[in-house]
Amino acid sequence: MRARTVTAKKAKIMTDTAPKTQPPQTQVPERPDPETQASVPVELGERSYDIKIASGLLHQAGEMIKDRLGQRKCAIITDENIAPLHLGKLQKSLEQAGLSHDVLILPPGEATKNFTPFANACETLLQMQIERGDLIIAFGGGVVGDFAGFAASILRRGMDFVQIPTTLLAQVDSSVGGKTGINTKQGKNLVGCFHQPRLVIIDTDVLHTLPQRELRAGYAEVVKYGLIDDPVFFAWLEEYGPRLLTGDEQARIYAIATSCRAKARIVALDEREGGVRALLNLGHTFGHALEAFAQYDGSLLHGEGISIGMVMAFELSEQLGYCQKDATSQVEAHFKSVGLPTRVTDLPHKPGPSASQLLATMAQDKKVVGGKLVFIMAHDIGESFVDKSVPMDALANYLEGQCCT
Repeated sequence: MRARTVTAKKAKIMTDTAPKTQPPQTQVPERPDPETQASVPVELGERSYDIKIASGLLHQAGEMIKDRLGQRKCAIITDENIAPLHLGKLQKSLEQAGLSHDVLILPPGEATKNFTPFANACETLLQMQIERGDLIIAFGGGVVGDFAGFAASILRRGMDFVQIPTTLLAQVDSSVGGKTGINTKQGKNLVGCFHQPRLVIIDTDVLHTLPQRELRAGYAEVVKYGLIDDPVFFAWLEEYGPRLLTGDEQARIYAIATSCRAKARIVALDEREGGVRALLNLGHTFGHALEAFAQYDGSLLHGEGISIGMVMAFELSEQLGYCQKDATSQVEAHFKSVGLPTRVTDLPHKPGPSASQLLATMAQDKKVVGGKLVFIMAHDIGESFVDKSVPMDALANYLEGQCCT
């Protein structure tokens, strides 16, 4: 069985139009069932696929892929952090299923998501003689998933791919919905396309090797689903979120499945972000600008930027008269309670960004329409909406206060 490894060089849409998630249970069972698992469908007609969530799925990945997609040659794309921890288990699973495979190992981090590494990786995959009918497996966090998905979308004019996300952030967000892409100096994910995976396999066991900082960063995206349109889920997280962060398997499966169901429902309604899917960007216009300021150097993780960004979205909503102050305080208190940053002044960079720097970067945001910024604002926890009419002077004044305090 061939298994070669290559290392790469270096209108306002209010919440009544948004999909509502069903109220979740109010508590985690006292005795978690080790066999608990979930299957979440993403309903997109002929391009529908399932998200499989359970402990230990990595050992079954080969058979799951073969059962769903048939006999395929595979190209695994992973990174230098994941490879020594989990690659052997995935390879063994593929071999047991009779699936031949090659491996491409990337340097870790957002810096890999740009044109030069991407071009080199595509050339390497072609040198592996990957054919249109073969399969790319994205095995890693959000960077690997975005990178590998984009490669699959353009190689041979489009190939199938499977997502096997290894970070909490990727499991609840970036592996679902088909967004792929790379960064440019103008901003994050500005070059890419929508390309849906054929299957998403989420093994919660891989989270046991995830550094706590990465786990907290992913948790910010879990909280996002409560803030968008599910206040009951947010209340559940306030009480039980710490269990997820400290390794409670039942809490992890429940929170991941709830998040995936929420995203799957929105994606099914608006695959290409023409309407309600924009709600998934709560805090992202601010957060992406902060990430760009940090130059994707690892000093600010995506979830950390989004944590700050969501607090900013609530606070700006408050200043514009949309939202009550206690909602902002409650959101910020929860993020602080789990060790996430909540303010621009929490950035490790001194001096931090200026208001004009952030505004210039935000002007490149993918949600800009007709030269106008589009924000996700909030009336309350669980009541978000799209706002295309935020006054620029009010935004500039708000940023001045944030960047100078």
